[in-house]
Amino acid sequence: MPGLRSVLLAPLRHPTLFWQFLRREILGRYRGSMFGVAWAFITPLLMLGVYTLVFVGIFRLRWPGAEQAGGMAFALRLFAGLMVFNFFSEVAGRAASFFVEQPNLVKKVAFPLALLPFISLGSALFHFGLSLFILFVGTLFVDHQWSATLLLVPVVLLPLLPLLLGLSWLLASLGVFVRDIAPVVSLSISLLLFLSPIFYSIESLKPEWQFWMHMNPLTPVIENLRGAIFMGMAPDWAAWSLSMLIGCLVALFGARVFLALRPGFSDVL
Repeated sequence: MPGLRSVLLAPLRHPTLFWQFLRREILGRYRGSMFGVAWAFITPLLMLGVYTLVFVGIFRLRWPGAEQAGGMAFALRLFAGLMVFNFFSEVAGRAASFFVEQPNLVKKVAFPLALLPFISLGSALFHFGLSLFILFVGTLFVDHQWSATLLLVPVVLLPLLPLLLGLSWLLASLGVFVRDIAPVVSLSISLLLFLSPIFYSIESLKPEWQFWMHMNPLTPVIENLRGAIFMGMAPDWAAWSLSMLIGCLVALFGARVFLALRPGFSDVL
């Protein structure tokens, strides 16, 4: 049975296998389509176009503090929030089914199952990167300049990585034994969409609601991302450090649960 270090460092221990499966994961999603991987670029571009049409052309909404930039600023900030949410939901939403959907890999004792969450995370990062490129271009179109804090975007996203890995190991392991985990996770993610500051600014909420909103792990990431891209602000390092600490603890807990339950996977599947 693998140890804790082998779980946490799975891509480094199996780099060739990781890149092969990651490539298959990304290309397999678009296999058979006319435009292939180009859909990974077309989809977020169309999303931003729709948001711009709806919020600029129809509702004429304005984001608090960015009224002068018009509705396009609202669309870009909405797009930024949805990027973070989609990144989270793409990994967490599939986590409970990682092992259930691939029983052949589970029954291969030599295959490092701990690698699967890393592959899902890598695929989500690929799509997030394409959306981020479109967001950068849209920001340049509206503001006619980029802030140096754009370089901090990878740092802003960093706390989500261990959090998602830990949740993936935890949910995937429990999902083998409790099949109700998958629909519960799906429902929770749907609720999280409206309980995160995506369609609205957190400053528009009452102070008591803002406190509870900060309990959401997506809130500091979304707020710091918007601050770095649109306002030239460095992350709130206190909130970032707390998020990073929680993410690492979740990763360690998820890895330990995976190690504890791994021997029983084959019997169930």
